[in-house]
Amino acid sequence: MDEVCEVIITAPDPDWLTDFTHRLILDRLCASGHNIAEIETTYRWRGRVHRKTEARVALRTRCGLVPQIVERTKREHPYEVPSVVAVPMTDGNPEYIRWIIDETRTP
Repeated sequence: MDEVCEVIITAPDPDWLTDFTHRLILDRLCASGHNIAEIETTYRWRGRVHRKTEARVALRTRCGLVPQIVERTKREHPYEVPSVVAVPMTDGNPEYIRWIIDETRTP
């Protein structure tokens, strides 16, 4: 069985992130996305500490599709350096994992 993972992306605009998630699903780069409209983030950027509100999505996909998701995010995201992190799913409901594989394209 192919390995699956969760890909977490943050963005400054919840509507942009929801639309981006929808496009990834249409292109079969992920099976689903769990969008959270508002999170608070604190980070250091270019020597200064910032505190802002962002949106977050957790995508369900195949590990082999992560490079395509990263490249697409870098190309379309409003940030200069977008946060895209993949976390392997090591276990879970076999039917759910099969669904992720069935709903995504082969890398």
